[in-house]
Amino acid sequence: MISDFIYKYYIDPIRYEQPYNIVETLTYAVILVAAVFLIYRWFKKSDIAIDGPFVLATIPYVIFGGVLRVIQDTHMIQSDIQFLIVTPFIYFIIFFYTISILIISRYLTKQGMWGNYLTLYAGAGIFSVFCVSLVLVGWGMTHAHLDLFVLAVIPLMAVTATILVWSFMRYVLKWKYVTDPLYLTLLFGQLLDASATSYGIDLHPSIHYIEQHVVGSSLIEMTHTAFVMFPLKLVVLFPAIYIMEQYRKEANPAFWHLVLLAMIVVGFAPGIRDMTRMVLYV
Repeated sequence: MISDFIYKYYIDPIRYEQPYNIVETLTYAVILVAAVFLIYRWFKKSDIAIDGPFVLATIPYVIFGGVLRVIQDTHMIQSDIQFLIVTPFIYFIIFFYTISILIISRYLTKQGMWGNYLTLYAGAGIFSVFCVSLVLVGWGMTHAHLDLFVLAVIPLMAVTATILVWSFMRYVLKWKYVTDPLYLTLLFGQLLDASATSYGIDLHPSIHYIEQHVVGSSLIEMTHTAFVMFPLKLVVLFPAIYIMEQYRKEANPAFWHLVLLAMIVVGFAPGIRDMTRMVLYV
């Protein structure tokens, strides 16, 4: 009975690339909350500052996770190793890779071999994105699928939506704090996810993509348009940013930044993955 449950809700969705189910979604949500807390405790003991510069320096690893996930989407890896870069395993892979680079960067800085460890840390993340992107570009050229129009239109949709939402928050609601680069990153990452989903399901000329998450897929089925993802994101983003700012005044700064980083990850990484898939037609 237990094995049947595990296969039905956890293993088979990964093996057969099925959309997320409610059990799987709730499980990963609990794991995310627990992971944020445990990571916070580890950072606190290791005396590594979790602040704005650290969060921004970690963004390349968020993008890295998104493009690395597409390696499995292309099926260029045929063995079972490919499942290591599928949710939830990919989060552990990216976490340990990121932490390893961070520890090495800190060590080299302490040894006087580098100035600011965050620049080395961020640079290694950017280089990682570059390497995986080269692999994907090579695969795309080999398989005659490299749609640069998609690579332009989805970020343009996200930038436009971000400007509109940010302007409303800043000038209509008078939220001066949204000028913080962290909030801008959060807005762009979440709206990139909405843009990629909307374009892929409603506008992509060749492949019909589907929304894999439970809430999003239900709303798309009800409204018959993937552009419902934009109001869905806004229903979450407006109160989330307001509450985060109120909590910021009383919260532990390190924990606050870590929670915000988690919010960025759950939007930015899927958005990058979906956009890259559409560029490669996979």
